[in-house]
Amino acid sequence: MDINLVVYMQNQLQSTPTDFYRYMYEKIDWQQRMFGLVGPRGVGKTMLFLQYIKAHQTEERMFYVSADNTYFSNHTLVELADQFSIEGGEHLFIDEVHKYPNWSKELKQIYDTHPDMKVAFTGSSVLDITKGESDLSRRSPIYRMQGLSFREYLAMFHHVNTQVLPIEQIISGEPFSIDNMPHPISAFKNYLQRGYYPIAAESLFEVKLNQVINLTMETDIPQYANMNASTGRKLKKLLGIIAMSVPFKPVMDKISKMINVSRNDLADYLLYMEDAGMIAQLRDATNGIMGLGKVEKVYLDNPNIAYLLGEEASNIGNIRETFFLNQMRVNNVVVSSKVSDFEINGLTFEVGGKSKKQKQIANIDKAFVVKDDIEYGSGNIVPIWMFGLNY
Repeated sequence: MDINLVVYMQNQLQSTPTDFYRYMYEKIDWQQRMFGLVGPRGVGKTMLFLQYIKAHQTEERMFYVSADNTYFSNHTLVELADQFSIEGGEHLFIDEVHKYPNWSKELKQIYDTHPDMKVAFTGSSVLDITKGESDLSRRSPIYRMQGLSFREYLAMFHHVNTQVLPIEQIISGEPFSIDNMPHPISAFKNYLQRGYYPIAAESLFEVKLNQVINLTMETDIPQYANMNASTGRKLKKLLGIIAMSVPFKPVMDKISKMINVSRNDLADYLLYMEDAGMIAQLRDATNGIMGLGKVEKVYLDNPNIAYLLGEEASNIGNIRETFFLNQMRVNNVVVSSKVSDFEINGLTFEVGGKSKKQKQIANIDKAFVVKDDIEYGSGNIVPIWMFGLNY
């Protein structure tokens, strides 16, 4: 293999920590012939690959490469795979494959010509393998990863480990406390502001999160959707409008006029922003199929983005709802409620502060009040931080 690529991989592995693994690590079937891992910028996809390589490189001959490496200015992915095969390579990891032209066509060729080689790749969360030039959907399952749960944040930043709680245990009313952290509220408040992204462990977090947002809105989405720079700027304006809302209830005609885009294009733009990890759309359950209901509300994707973009105008009620939707969507289908904030599998949830009353859900079976600023729950009252332990 090219010596510069080898040196780059070794340098990356040397700086890879192995004391904490993301929730997706155990969900991936690493021995599949080909699979993809997609997610928003900054959530730790690269780290996950490097951790697996570091832990298993004595068992298989593995190689890691980033698709934006200058090596590919005069070489192809197919050439790399061919050389890796000649040298006895078994497991190829390709990072940021979306930055490589004709990625889908070449991945298909590698799959077809090297049946004994396993290939894994990461890509932008706006990546849609079913729209590639070659059909990879039958060959390559896709895993979608999001940022840190509150549980993962505690492990990564506070070295406090606690179990994953299924929703049934969260709402059971049974007493629960986190070992070595009897008072989690302070850590929870910090998580809301700067705990969703692993890059919070680095300096200048706010600057780097701004870079993530700008690159996503100005580069990733426009490139994927073949937009011009002007349309990209309109998307950023739309993101700003959502950031200042509590939460944002989409009125398509009004929004299209505000940012000067076609009403027919607006739904697609919102979907691109959702796929890219910038917003979350809360839908109703009219179609009974996840993702196909009418959009009732639009939130920013996670509390960190909400605090950064909302600045002094950040509304704590909106932050709480954003957190609940963000954390519970990983393992549950979350839809809007006709009488409250959210519904999950017939369970109704009203989210609020410490003084939130039960009036709104008084006559509803299987309804719960999700409260901020409380350490323990009772009956149908549940501390909001507990929902951060669901993955």
